[in-house]
Amino acid sequence: MVTLDTADSEWYDVFEDSRDHQLYPYVTIGSQVWMKRNLAYLPEAPSDSGPDTDPRYYVYGFERTNVAEAKITANYYTYGVLYNWLAAMNGLQAATVIPAAYKCICPDGWHLPSNAEWVDLRTHLGIESSHKMRETGTTHWTAPNTGATNESGFTALPGVGATPVQAPPPELKFNLLVDFTEESSMFAVFYIDINDVSANLRRLNVAADSRDYGCSVRCIKD
Repeated sequence: MVTLDTADSEWYDVFEDSRDHQLYPYVTIGSQVWMKRNLAYLPEAPSDSGPDTDPRYYVYGFERTNVAEAKITANYYTYGVLYNWLAAMNGLQAATVIPAAYKCICPDGWHLPSNAEWVDLRTHLGIESSHKMRETGTTHWTAPNTGATNESGFTALPGVGATPVQAPPPELKFNLLVDFTEESSMFAVFYIDINDVSANLRRLNVAADSRDYGCSVRCIKD
């Protein structure tokens, strides 16, 4: 279970996921409530192999198949779990309409943010959204982590590697998972990019052949 240490003493609002009793501090940003940690729900053993049509769960640098062992690694504690597209969608296959109340991999009362919700967040924070969302300092981000203030309280960390289970190198940027949208009657997949170079919160397309890669998930409250 992810517990809170003394460095988390400013986090007064905490949600407990009933599925595995993970604890998630959360913060109100404008009219939205966001988790301050990446989702760490790990229902199956991490996997770096298998067909692209399977949900997959990854933990940085962990290449064994034991869930309990994965959960005691430093990377699990710090970065949570990486989910490929199908895992993030919790088994929902490509469709033209997503159920309004579909929470995806998030716990009850929370859901994977839509593009409209990311747009609302960026509108509230302004043009330098990335700077206001990144954890300050260089404990996790590459020095000098220019401009980071984390004044929103979102506390974004650097995340995704070039391959699903690769441990993050020092220069790694942060990719924060995926939203869903319907465009031209096609099921399109995107991810939100936060990095220490650009101040902008960017929305980028995920190619069909890259949807087995793992990305971090942040849940937003219903």
